[in-house]
Amino acid sequence: MRRSLFGLLMLFAAVAQAEIKTQEIPYQAADGTKLVGYHAYDDAIEGPRPGVVVVHEWWGLNDYAKRRARDLAALGYSALAIDMYGDGKNTQHPDDAMKFMQAALASSEAAQARFLAGLDLLKAQPQTDPARLGAIGYCFGGKVVLDMARQGVPLAGVVSFHGNLATDTPAKPGAVKAKILVEHGEADSFIPPKQIAAFKAELDAAGADYRFVSLPGAKHGFTNPDADAHKGHGLDIAYQKEADERSWADMKAFFKDVFAQ
Repeated sequence: MRRSLFGLLMLFAAVAQAEIKTQEIPYQAADGTKLVGYHAYDDAIEGPRPGVVVVHEWWGLNDYAKRRARDLAALGYSALAIDMYGDGKNTQHPDDAMKFMQAALASSEAAQARFLAGLDLLKAQPQTDPARLGAIGYCFGGKVVLDMARQGVPLAGVVSFHGNLATDTPAKPGAVKAKILVEHGEADSFIPPKQIAAFKAELDAAGADYRFVSLPGAKHGFTNPDADAHKGHGLDIAYQKEADERSWADMKAFFKDVFAQ
């Protein structure tokens, strides 16, 4: 009885002392572009655990992307919010965001190289099991992770939250290695029905393993509480708590499944 009580006390003490550790790590793309990664992990977990890349919205590597890395770390993952723009730059103005995004997507090869540089950085962390890797992305980042799946990047699974579904690099039959989860806002005016139909037809033809979830009443940006602050810029975006929580629960179940295999 005393040993059992002692064991419980030690367990509670360990939980109490657990802390999400974070660090910014400079790294470099293949073309020499200087990038900044934000790594988060739970130091109460011993040994390597699955790693998840987080790709930011079109705003850039901001506090929201970093928060999602910490959220993943709290779930037991080694999470790295990567930098697709360079120098960790970010903005709150849509004009700047559009310019950053267009530059990052001007070359599919360069975009893939920047993603892979971040993936390699995550794999190099001692907390990461390099055999179990996934990625999530928001808005612009959702498109990025979907394109990485299309291009056959070896990931166990990718999750897109209110991501753009169009692409210049459609999936070829048999090319997609990752399982795919798409969390889409049913009221997202940025993604027309024609784009959704084309996306599903593309993945069906490629033989991809995917799930497409439409969230009732949710607009673009539904996961980000800061979305409402941008309505003044004339953007049809809005946070929706129910859709945010449901999509996160879907993601948790998704990664639990893909990393168990």
